[in-house]
Amino acid sequence: MEQRPAVNADEPARDGAPGFGLGLVKGLATTARALLRPAHTAEYPDVKPALPPRSRGVIALVEENCTVCMLCARECPDWCIYIDSHKETLPATTEGGRDRQRNVLDRFAIDFSLCMYCGICIEVCPFDALFWTPEFEYAEHDILSLMHEKERLGEWVATIPAPPAHDPNGEPSKEESKAGGR
Repeated sequence: MEQRPAVNADEPARDGAPGFGLGLVKGLATTARALLRPAHTAEYPDVKPALPPRSRGVIALVEENCTVCMLCARECPDWCIYIDSHKETLPATTEGGRDRQRNVLDRFAIDFSLCMYCGICIEVCPFDALFWTPEFEYAEHDILSLMHEKERLGEWVATIPAPPAHDPNGEPSKEESKAGGR
């Protein structure tokens, strides 16, 4: 019976490939290094994470600013915004003037089970009725509960962070430059 030579893990095999033992030793060394490092476990429910400023959480609605222009619902790629309204006639404010009509918001709902948090609705709103809030704890046990109506969206208005301060060394805004040019 022919005897085969013993395989040494540190020497390459006859065909030039490294031995099977070298990879095993390197893998165990990586595991041992990871065991000796301290863990970076985030104890989330007990310790709240430090979120970066202006982080995206949930969308808040400032109902007074909404003119029911429907831009947010039309531009939403997921079609997760539902808006219902009616027209209300306002009497003329002057003698001989015409009655005016305005849209009244009846329903504004966002289905967060469909929303992909792209922020297009916030960007296209011309009247600043939609804002990002840093609130992210709104998980539900039932997927149907992720349909948030205007009352629930209005509750998050208090958590909207203040806008960042203007950089004194930066360029002035369009409004400031127009006011200064008068």
